[in-house]
Parts: sequence; structure tokens; C-alpha cells
Amino acid sequence: MRSMLTGLCALLATALFPAPVSADNPIIQTLFTADPAPLVHNGTVYLYTSHDEEEARNFVMRDWRLYTSTDMVNWTDHGAVASLKTFPWARQDNDAWAPQVIERGGKFYMYVPISVAGSPKNVLAVAVADTPYGPFKDALGHPLIAPARDNIDPTVAIDGDGQAYLYWGNPDLWRVKLNPDMISTAGPIVKMPRLTDYQEGPWFYRRAGHYYMAFASTCCPEGIGYAMSDHATGPWQYKGSIMDHDKRSSGNHPGIIDYKGHSYVFGFNYRFNDAQTREHRERRSVTVTEFHYNKDGTIPMQPWWDTVGVKQLGTIDPFRRVEAETIAWTSASDTSASGAHNWAPGVRTAKGAAGMYVTHVLDGGYIIVRGVDFGTGAGKSFDATIAAATGGGAIDLRLDSLTGPRVATLAVPATGGPETWRTETTPLARTRGVHDVFLVFHGKPGEPLFNFDAWQIGTARGKPRASR
Repeated sequence: MRSMLTGLCALLATALFPAPVSADNPIIQTLFTADPAPLVHNGTVYLYTSHDEEEARNFVMRDWRLYTSTDMVNWTDHGAVASLKTFPWARQDNDAWAPQVIERGGKFYMYVPISVAGSPKNVLAVAVADTPYGPFKDALGHPLIAPARDNIDPTVAIDGDGQAYLYWGNPDLWRVKLNPDMISTAGPIVKMPRLTDYQEGPWFYRRAGHYYMAFASTCCPEGIGYAMSDHATGPWQYKGSIMDHDKRSSGNHPGIIDYKGHSYVFGFNYRFNDAQTREHRERRSVTVTEFHYNKDGTIPMQPWWDTVGVKQLGTIDPFRRVEAETIAWTSASDTSASGAHNWAPGVRTAKGAAGMYVTHVLDGGYIIVRGVDFGTGAGKSFDATIAAATGGGAIDLRLDSLTGPRVATLAVPATGGPETWRTETTPLARTRGVHDVFLVFHGKPGEPLFNFDAWQIGTARGKPRASR
């Protein structure tokens, strides 16, 4: 697979984020992401997204991505789990729009809108996988829902009686029942009565005896509205805005979950695009905020997406392998208003023989992992799995800020190549309690330094672990 990134996707200029960095929204900084579709499964949040390509001005979207978290703050990048190539009968250069994934019977079903070459109309397709990590495979070899102009933004849920429903549409909302196999329909497609302020991006779910239909509200700009019902099939009663229309975002797309006793709404904004260029380009960034339902089940109005993010649920155990692509925040700068690239410092993520890893590491770049629990101070070493064609790079481990205490510095030697992996170790100063970890990279300015696969805190000094 080609590199996940063609660039670190227009992050804000470093000057906008003086150390220590406290902003954790948008939650993905290594890529432009949109159309968040969170799924809670076995104690983990699986966040599926669409992906705006770096060169996009209008919508340029070719694959679907996955990020996971168990604390809502640190997100692990799993790369593309499906793409237009998953559906070889579809148009291959564009139109990988908003997905949603649901589990049933131990399998995972991804519903996506795509287009067929030579047709101005979209179809809905379905892919299936044995795990939430994919890879997803075309389940039918043809569309699930035949071409129509309204066929975008599928959302799916299974009612308490086992009946699954698929909703979708812009500017109208449509509904059909799914058979238990989740890849065929039962009965007619029904056009729903027009909902107040409805535009697109429906998100259908059931909670505490209520049925909800959240959606992107009338364009443009779009906010997030919602309706409620006593039945999975409606009728739907408009309840108002979850987030008001805001000129800072021409689009929006809700995804709503409960996780570990908290309620969250995901969406997106254009913050990173706007930091890079004054030109409005369809390059979006997924965001999240926590909210609390009212006693009657209604949802209070939320402020526009802020930069603070949500509170962390739990901590990271550094005594077990931590993937380098597990990130709360990472750095880059691009001060060009034209959109031309001038990256420094920064990191990218890629996929190769080692699985996902951090690449294009530059001098001065950094990764923040929040809420790392060092316990009572048993850690003796900082171990990192790296690959480098040439030596001379280094990783500083600092606590709580870019200028916080430096508790380890690991020199990165030449390992024989950019995918010749070796685990190096260095002493760790006595470190106790819970800290935000700043992994800060150093080396020859302006040149990619090394690739970075994982890190861990060791409890006994000794020889480096065996190479990969």
C-alpha cells in the first residue's frame, strides 16, 4: 500500500501552538479525515472515517480509514481498511464517501456510497470483514441499493427485536429494512416525510427507549440537527439543533456513541485547511465533544467545535508495547497561504512490512501521548523499535511539555535500511505517576531521519531486544 500520507495534511503553523501543546481537537492530525462513524465493540472505540486527499479542492476521496481508542484521547492509526479497489466495478478515481460499520453475528458490515463509471448517480454498497480491522471485502459484487441521486451517507442500526434498518439520503431521507444476512433488503424502499432542517449525513440509533436521527442540517453552512421517534420507522419529530449552523464550516456529519458512561458526538471542521490556506478546500478534520442528555432524552445545544478535546478515560500502560502511531497530538508547520508544502517539523504514518508506523520524522517534530502511567517508578529503560538508512537521529522522551524534564534520550543508529527494524534501548531516569509523554525527534534539519514503529518502558536494563 502506498504511504498513508502525501504530507502531514496542513497542520497549523507551529507558532500557533507554543509548547506545551494543549489542543487535542481535531483528533487526527496526520491526515484529512471526515464523516466520522464510531463503533463501540468489546471496550474499544473503532472510528471509521472517509479521507480527503491532500490535493483536494473539491471532494477527492478514495479510501476509508480506521482509528481506535480506549481512552478517547490517544488514537491509534490502522490505515485504510477499504478503498475503491474493494469494489472493482465502481468508479476508481473518486467518490469514497461517508461510511458506517456495524457488527452482527461475529462479522462486520461496512456500508458506503460510491458511484459507477459513466453515471451521475450514486449507489450504496456493502463490504464485510471478520474483524473490525478489516480488510473489508465486497459482499455482493454489485450495488446493494441501485443508482439514485439521493444515495449518499448510509446509516444502519439493529433494533431490539433484531430487525436492521438502513437509512440514507440527501436532500431526502430514505429507509429500507435489511435481512438478517445484512447484505440484502426486505420490502420496499420508503421515502420519509421531509424533516425540518435536514440536509444529509443521517446518524440513526436507539438509546434508552428513544430512537434518534441526527443529521447535517441545511447547507450551507451546515450544523447538526436531530429528530426523535418512538419507533425505528418514525414518524420523526424534529427536536432542534445539537450544534448550530456556523460559517466556519460548509459541511458537517454527526456520529454519536455512548462509551464508558459518557456520551459523545463526532463531527468535522476545516481548522487545519484554514490554517494552511485562505482558499476553501474540501479537506476536513474529525472532531469530538462530550455532551449530556437531558432527563427526557433530548440533546442540549453544543458549542461549536473547540480545540480542547474531551477528558481522558483511563491511562496508557507504557510497560506494554505502545504503537508509535498511537497519538494524541503531533506536530508540523506549513506557513504557505497558497497551499504549497513546506513541511518542518513533522511526522507521517505509513504501512509496510512492519504494519503501520511513523515515517518522515523530521528534526524538531514530536508526538504527544497523553496520560501515560509510569506507576511507582519501576521503569529502567526506554525502548524503541526503529529503522534508519543512516544514523545520527535521536528521540528525547520528555514529560508534560516540550520543555519538560527529559528522562531519556535514545540515539538512533543506522539499521541497514528504512524497513530494517531494530529495537534500541537507553536508560530511563526515575519516573513516577501519570504524565503526558512528548516524544521529540532530533537530527539533521530538513531531512527525514528514521522510521518509528513502537516504544515501551522496560523494567530491567540489558541488551536490546532481538531485531524484527
